[in-house]
Amino acid sequence: MRTSIENLVRANIRNLTPYRSARQDYGTGILLDANENSFGSVLSFDGIALNRYPDPSQILLREALANLNMMPSDRIFAGVGSDEIIDLLIRIFCHPEKDSVLIIEPTYGMYRVSASVNGVHVLSSLLNSEFQIDREDVLLKAPGAKLIFCCSPNNPTGNLLHAADILALCAQTDALVIVDEAYIDFAQASSLAASTHKFSNLIVLRTLSKAWGLAAIRLGYCIADPVVIGYLMKIKPPYNINALTNQLALQALEQHRLMTETVQALLLERGRLVQGLEAIPFVRQVFPSDSNFVLIRCTDAQVVREHLASKGIIVRDRSSEPRLENCLRITVGTAVQNEALLRALAEVAL
Repeated sequence: MRTSIENLVRANIRNLTPYRSARQDYGTGILLDANENSFGSVLSFDGIALNRYPDPSQILLREALANLNMMPSDRIFAGVGSDEIIDLLIRIFCHPEKDSVLIIEPTYGMYRVSASVNGVHVLSSLLNSEFQIDREDVLLKAPGAKLIFCCSPNNPTGNLLHAADILALCAQTDALVIVDEAYIDFAQASSLAASTHKFSNLIVLRTLSKAWGLAAIRLGYCIADPVVIGYLMKIKPPYNINALTNQLALQALEQHRLMTETVQALLLERGRLVQGLEAIPFVRQVFPSDSNFVLIRCTDAQVVREHLASKGIIVRDRSSEPRLENCLRITVGTAVQNEALLRALAEVAL
C-alpha cells in the first residue's frame, strides 16, 4: 500500500483516548467496580452470569475465530453483524462532509446507508455486463475515495468477483479495500483472508449469519492488518458483543462439520432450484450463483412478486437497482419450500 494506514485515519481518532471499561482491568474477584447488580439477575441462562458485563476484548471468541481462519487473533475483530464493522470503518477513516467511499454496484445497500448516516460522500462504479468489477472505472474513481466496498460473492447478483481484480485494487490504490465475504462458504473458491498478510489495506468481512445459520445472534467479524484491528477496538462500544451472543458463537464454532454438511445440502437444493426456474417460460434469465440465493430476470418482476406474496411466499424485488430491471432475488429454501415456490410460479400467467 502506497499510503500507510495511520495516515488514512482521522486525526481525532488517532488522538482519541478510548474509554476504558471496568472489565478490561479485572474479570474475577469481588467485583464492586462496575455498578453491576451484585445480588444477581432476574434470569438465568446456561450458567452465564447475566448480571456481569461480558469480556470487552472477546478474547476466547476472537481466538476461536482466528483458529477457524488460521490467523493470529490480533487480526480478528468481532462486531454486531458486519453492519457494525462497516459503520466503524467509515467513522475511523472518513471525515463527514469531506471524504468519500466508493461502492461497486449493484450491491449490499448498507454500504451506502452507513456512509450517508455518517455524512460521507458516496462514489459509484457499476459492475460490467458480466457483473464483474470494471477495473478501469474503479481505478479512475479510486483517488477520490478513502474506502472501496466490494461484495464477493456479490449481493444481490450472487456471483464471485474476480480475485485478481480485487487484489489489483489493493495494489494500485491508496484506499482501504473492504471485501464482504458473507456468502463465501457457498462458493467454490477460497477466502481472500490470507491476502491480508500481503496487503495491509485489505479488510475481509465475514459473518455467522449465513452458512452457520446464526442470523439471530448478530455476530460478524473482520480479518485485517493489526493496525486496523487496533483502531476498531479503540472506538467500538465497550461491550458490543453481549455474553449470550459470545457463548452461542463459541458453541456454534465447535460444529464446523455440521455447518459443512448443511452447506452441501443447500448447494444440492440450489442446483435443483435453478433447474426448476430455468424451465419456467417467463423467467428470461437465471444468473449463475455462488451464494445461498439465486437472481432471476423475468418478464414482469412486480407481477411475479405479488403473486408469490399472495401465496405466502416472499422473495425480494431488486428491479430498482442498476442493471437489475425485472430481477428477483430468491433465497434457496428447503426442498419442500422450493417445491412450493415452483408450483406457485407455474400458476403465473405472463
